[in-house]
Amino acid sequence: MTTENGPRAPSPGVSAAERTRAARIGAVLFRYRGFLPVPFLLIPLLVPARQTARGWIIGAAFIGAGEVLRLAGVAAAGPVTRRRSRNVERLVTYGVFAWMRNPLYVGNLLIWIGFMIGSGMLWFVPIAVLLFGIEYTLIVRYEEGVLESIFGGEYIEYKRRTARWLPRPPRAVAHGEHDWGEALRSEVSTFAQYVALGIAFWVKARMTG
Repeated sequence: MTTENGPRAPSPGVSAAERTRAARIGAVLFRYRGFLPVPFLLIPLLVPARQTARGWIIGAAFIGAGEVLRLAGVAAAGPVTRRRSRNVERLVTYGVFAWMRNPLYVGNLLIWIGFMIGSGMLWFVPIAVLLFGIEYTLIVRYEEGVLESIFGGEYIEYKRRTARWLPRPPRAVAHGEHDWGEALRSEVSTFAQYVALGIAFWVKARMTG
């Protein structure tokens, strides 16, 4: 979402996309999106499974890739990505957002897949991907409706040329400011969660032998 033109005032009205049933359901999920991954963690933490060093190496690769996407997204868009508000002042279409519209959600999915693989719960990976996909699709329907309400045709054009989930090389290179220091500071709580989860899975491995 680009900053070339600087902050802009929201346009009045609510788009048809924001009024759809999927967007309304997504609005509810959006408010509680921080809690949605909890069930996906409780299951691998509570259900017996065999953890291996190989599994955690592969899992760490997924976690690392997901966190790189998250950092790139936060560095471009700023910590506003963590807010549960529809107050958006600028459309960011450069950096990783030129490749895909939802890098943070894709990053989250890769991270949770990594923890599933590390936990040894390979059978649960497709189930988690399916459930995550449904939840994130509904949330994104709401977010896209809000952005369409605010930015109108500018966002519709961005949506037309940029894939929602799978990365696609942009037709033209767009440049914009990245604040990597702010991104790292914003992700401190996320890094703490990784450490806590790592300890929890280590304890589980010790207890289950």
